[in-house]
Amino acid sequence: MTDSSLFVDYFNDTHRQARQATKRFVDQAIKPHINDWEEAGTFPRQLYQQLAELGMLGIGHPEALGGAGEHDVFLKLAVSEELMRSGSGGLVASLGSLDIGLPPVWRVGSKELQQRVVPGVLSGQKIAALAITEPSGGSDVANLRTRAVKDGDHYIVNGAKTFITSGTRADHYTVAVRTGEAGYAGVSLLLIDRDTPGFSVGQPLKKMGWWASDTAELFFSDCRVPVGNLLGPENSGFLTIMMNFQAERLALAVMAYMTAQLALEECLAYVKTRETFGKPLAKHQVIRHKLAEMATRVNIAREYSYRCAAQMQAGKPAITEVSMAKNFATDVADYVTYEAVQIFGGMGYMRESLVERLFRDNRILSIGGGTHEIMNEIIAKQLGL
Repeated sequence: MTDSSLFVDYFNDTHRQARQATKRFVDQAIKPHINDWEEAGTFPRQLYQQLAELGMLGIGHPEALGGAGEHDVFLKLAVSEELMRSGSGGLVASLGSLDIGLPPVWRVGSKELQQRVVPGVLSGQKIAALAITEPSGGSDVANLRTRAVKDGDHYIVNGAKTFITSGTRADHYTVAVRTGEAGYAGVSLLLIDRDTPGFSVGQPLKKMGWWASDTAELFFSDCRVPVGNLLGPENSGFLTIMMNFQAERLALAVMAYMTAQLALEECLAYVKTRETFGKPLAKHQVIRHKLAEMATRVNIAREYSYRCAAQMQAGKPAITEVSMAKNFATDVADYVTYEAVQIFGGMGYMRESLVERLFRDNRILSIGGGTHEIMNEIIAKQLGL
């Protein structure tokens, strides 16, 4: 469905080689097992190491610490698009949790912390997660309640986090805590290891979608964290979180238009074989026009996301544009996955159908990384409103 000429302006030979390598990996190591992993609610930990060996896990992270370099946005996009062809947003979300959990460590963490944590994660030996969302807060980062109080050479942390991707089996957690006054200015980031006294993980949360992704609640009860695990200066965490959000929101836009792309492709194949009233569905004008509308929206969502990526690649601010890309792409995915289930009819409601999973997996995309409403608020502020 996707014409390779669409990639000419954005993707080079290195990107295309990475795309092909990722495609082979997905076809051989993931697709034959993905339905079983979805039903089991987990996938083998060895996938992290296999991706690391292919050089895919380190994309977007510093070469000096074992990564592939943090500045090639389109290399990340090429690999992400092919991973999404596994048909499991949950798998991709868990495999990508390091991309939101690790950057604060190598951006503002101490040299000692960087050397201790980053290489192990990039080699696939360890798993990193980001813990910001709280039971009481959601997108309201400025009012988080998990508190860290300095006690000699440690912080004493009390509070809870929820909806944490890779929360069940991560080894390192980048945790947003309150160290100062109310609001943005009192937020810090701490790197908290799994074996830290006073830290515990709840049972895996059962979700509407993203079944293959483990998601958990985290609990901190007089949790003693070394002062050396502070990421950046105290009370500077909000800025670091905001730096993270741009890449995360672009990644969610990619997940959204790829979710829509897969649903569209499933429909295009289905309507040529499924017959109603004596002819294939593809011969009914209402279906043909529906598919034309779906294809149009998917292509526009993809192209605008590429434009935002190019802006980020050039080092230009893209706060407004990325927020727009995320909202538009998730709206498109809402529309396309809904229509895909409708086109498939009863079969679209069956678990054996890929469009059923895409419909469920899609719903989180306009919530995670900042809700649709938060994106609109950001856009409005950038417009001077």
